Amino acid sequence: QVQLVESGGGLVQAGGSLRLSCAASGRTFSRYAMGWFHQAPGKERDVVAAINWSGSTSYADSVKGRFTISRDNAKNTVSLQMNSLKPEDTGVYYCARWSGPFYSGSPEYWGQGTQVTVSS
Repeated sequence: QVQLVESGGGLVQAGGSLRLSCAASGRTFSRYAMGWFHQAPGKERDVVAAINWSGSTSYADSVKGRFTISRDNAKNTVSLQMNSLKPEDTGVYYCARWSGPFYSGSPEYWGQGTQVTVSS
């Protein structure tokens, strides 16, 4: 069973920055696509950033130029650097792992989520 543990959420003022991290269990981390999802209050969970096994990335239009996803295969971690945060970025952020090397379809594993609150 794969475990994903997020950290780094918190309260920040608009325009500020936060860095989320996700530690994954297992010895084959580098083989899988990873991503971050955002769920605003009362809304569906949507992907904000994803990174495949080779490091190729994809971003939601709403975060392009502000968020950066990265992975460290030696440490089994994936991070999300969030800059120029906006109140609409508020919500729970989930780390996710797909069942293969590319971010296609729904992820197979999810973390428990970390709360990000951006005050105006």
